[in-house]
Amino acid sequence: MTLRLQPSHTRTLGAHLESGGVHFALAAPNAHAVQLCLFDAQGQQETQRLDMPACTDGVWHGWLAGASAGLVYGWRVHGPWDPANGHRFNPAKLLLDPCARAVLGRYGGEDVHLGHVPGDPARADPRDNAAQALKACVVEDLPAARAGVRVAPAERVIYELHVKGFSALHPHIPQALRGTYAGLAQPAALAHLQRLGVTTVCLMPLALRADEVRLQRLGLSNYWGYSPIAWNAPETRYWSGQSGSTPRSELRALIDALHHAGLEVILDVVYNHTGETDELGPTLSLRGVDNATYYQLQPQAQYYQNWTGCGNCVNVNHPLVLRTVMDSLRGWVGEFGVDGFRFDLAPVLARGDAARQHQFAHNAAFLMAAAQDPVLRDCLLVAEPWDIGPGGYQLGAFPPGWLEWNDRFRDVQRGFWLQRCERLAALAQRLAGSSDAFDPQRRGAHSSVNLVTAHDGFTLRDLVSYAQRHNEANGEGNRDGHGHNLSVNNGVEGPSEDPAIVALRQRQQRVLLAVCVLALGTPMLLAGDEIGHTQQGNNNAYCQDNAITWLNWAQADHALTDFVAALLRVRRKRTRLRAGAWWQDAGAALVPGQTQALWRRPDGSALTPSDWHDAQQQALQLRLSGMATGADAGEAQATAQDADCLLLVNGSDRAQAFVLPTGAWFRHIDSAGGDCQDLALPPAVTLAPQSLWLVSAARLD
Repeated sequence: MTLRLQPSHTRTLGAHLESGGVHFALAAPNAHAVQLCLFDAQGQQETQRLDMPACTDGVWHGWLAGASAGLVYGWRVHGPWDPANGHRFNPAKLLLDPCARAVLGRYGGEDVHLGHVPGDPARADPRDNAAQALKACVVEDLPAARAGVRVAPAERVIYELHVKGFSALHPHIPQALRGTYAGLAQPAALAHLQRLGVTTVCLMPLALRADEVRLQRLGLSNYWGYSPIAWNAPETRYWSGQSGSTPRSELRALIDALHHAGLEVILDVVYNHTGETDELGPTLSLRGVDNATYYQLQPQAQYYQNWTGCGNCVNVNHPLVLRTVMDSLRGWVGEFGVDGFRFDLAPVLARGDAARQHQFAHNAAFLMAAAQDPVLRDCLLVAEPWDIGPGGYQLGAFPPGWLEWNDRFRDVQRGFWLQRCERLAALAQRLAGSSDAFDPQRRGAHSSVNLVTAHDGFTLRDLVSYAQRHNEANGEGNRDGHGHNLSVNNGVEGPSEDPAIVALRQRQQRVLLAVCVLALGTPMLLAGDEIGHTQQGNNNAYCQDNAITWLNWAQADHALTDFVAALLRVRRKRTRLRAGAWWQDAGAALVPGQTQALWRRPDGSALTPSDWHDAQQQALQLRLSGMATGADAGEAQATAQDADCLLLVNGSDRAQAFVLPTGAWFRHIDSAGGDCQDLALPPAVTLAPQSLWLVSAARLD
């Protein structure tokens, strides 16, 4: 039967079921013509090719009566082949819908997907790629997501994890579910997260990806997921294949399970670039749909701006591209129920146009759109605040309400505790929320995401076990990944059976975890650090979908897990350790909820200006006090919750005596020995080298 498209509307982009058929719309303002190609259920045989009947304001649209969910389709877009002017239209290439919500197939790196003739970028390739091309599937909308979990900013603790890596080797998850969305939703996985006491799970990218050809030829893949090709479609590689489920339904069930466990869920999203890479990369979707609209191009328009280091940059300054991104974000919230987003290389999304020299703009279209959007404005928004473009380092520059990864916190902690190259002044600045970066007049005390490790770089165990990166398995001659890690090996590069080295590494891990959790701001932990996971010195394991990155639960350091859980427990039980408000200087007038910070030498005397910058002075005590917040609570409860806290810091390589303030004090955390039991203290105590104690004026229980 011959089908025909009728003009439709431009209210929605992509393919959407409507009463009696499917509405299709594709944003391609520079195209001369667009064809909708229909395929059999397996996506192998093109059954019909239909001309899109109308284009309104750059959006091609049509209505296909009688069509239903499950329909497989792709686009052929006609227009000039003129790379010198940014146009790369080639109707021989079947294209994936930029708004596809389900995808059939997987990109295998075949050169038939190149828009140009292999070896001759100036000429359009006439070969048809339809048999191997990625194709979109029409889907039914998921039921509207229920209200998610909202965590108070002061309470939030983020836990960054990879869906597959977390459960791939978990012994208490059924074999068939390991490494899948369903696996992470299993009781054993949820119980671990709840036992730790984290509040917020940050899922690494889950949008369907296209692995780079170079990696595929090496037998590798872009395991981290930072090479998206379908922003709205869950990655099929993490689907268990259980009967009655789809990747969409299984991911939705995972997010529901995390919510049921009381956990907030944010999704790491990559709207700054795509897996089509540079001008020599494949034509899979945006490049062929309308290259000059969707991508940031250089003045010589055959080349791409590359502020991402991944070959291209998405042009969210164009209204239709911005709309595509905003629709995608709303879809993840409305259909899947995510509570927020972490934006990879976020400055790319906030760069001005060429007239403004592509500089970061506080009033960039994307930032303004997110701020006013009725769905997104209440979501948690987290920025990775740097890229490699002009003026690309923008820590502290994002709008009020945003959180930002703080690499200064990371580097100062590593420098102070491992390299002995930071002074007390720098340590104190980071402990106190990094107000040099986050202006207290416009940003909350929770704005800094305090981290010591993240997916990008060494794991915590490797940070104290390797002085150099060991990325040979990545196939780049060990040239990839950060070369400046501020790491140490403590005398042996890699694993050691020397009890002294093992003990020292354990102490260093504990103190770095403690300072991350107890500093003012929003702590972030990397999944696996709490069990002592190693990547064998690989600090750029983005392409290692194997035992290098999969968490090794069989060799978990359970004592370290207990230590992290204890840290988070005491943070929950002490108002002074949460990011409710910026710390105030000694003598400042306080209101309920504010905390006063009093910095002292170990003997209790005042720190002098020279002490802050003295390389020999590596110890201090910090007293946090304030007015009670529990006005409606019983007096005893309010007293315990709002009890004064002391952080005793000894960064030197020798034991250090401390004289405590007058009164009763109880130690809750000793990073040196890992002791997390309440202990009543005498007026003077001694801390082991390179250690931190958390003390308060009331017992925890």
